[in-house]
Amino acid sequence: MGKIAVFCSASPVENEKFVNAAKELGRLIGLRKDTLIYGGASLGLMETVASAVKEYGGCVTGVVPEIIEERNAVSGLCDSIIKVKDLNERKQEMNRLADLFVALPGGIGTLDELFTVAAAVSIGYMDKKLILCNIDGFYDTLIRFAGELKEKGFLRHRPEDYFIPVKNMDELKQIIEL
Repeated sequence: MGKIAVFCSASPVENEKFVNAAKELGRLIGLRKDTLIYGGASLGLMETVASAVKEYGGCVTGVVPEIIEERNAVSGLCDSIIKVKDLNERKQEMNRLADLFVALPGGIGTLDELFTVAAAVSIGYMDKKLILCNIDGFYDTLIRFAGELKEKGFLRHRPEDYFIPVKNMDELKQIIEL
């Protein structure tokens, strides 16, 4: 059993492709009997992933900052909750716990989380995979920008050394099962 950290939106998401990707990722984690490590919110794609993990037999661990508790937005789907002070502590705890990271579509928080992992990999603090679920081209701009950073000498390694983009859940499944 592995621990898979998922970074994704806690905002309402209407794009059916993103919602379906979250459901499929949760199904995959659940069927594998892996543990989801995530932000613990009862909102957006976070709740969608957690719901599917539970439905298919996986475990759910929420790493919950105080502000999520104060807003009464903690998911009731968590098998365990790790309470932390703020977003920085949440990232540290998720990074410590996870064996693998997957980024679904999301906003500033998701980008913050995935860049924190990429920076840790870059410096050598971590040697864990970060998979970008580039559903419907969501991360195309980021992937291009990372290529430009490499071309201009701002990345020591190739972008794919920091993150692995996948276009669909079949590609993701192949990577997870390696």
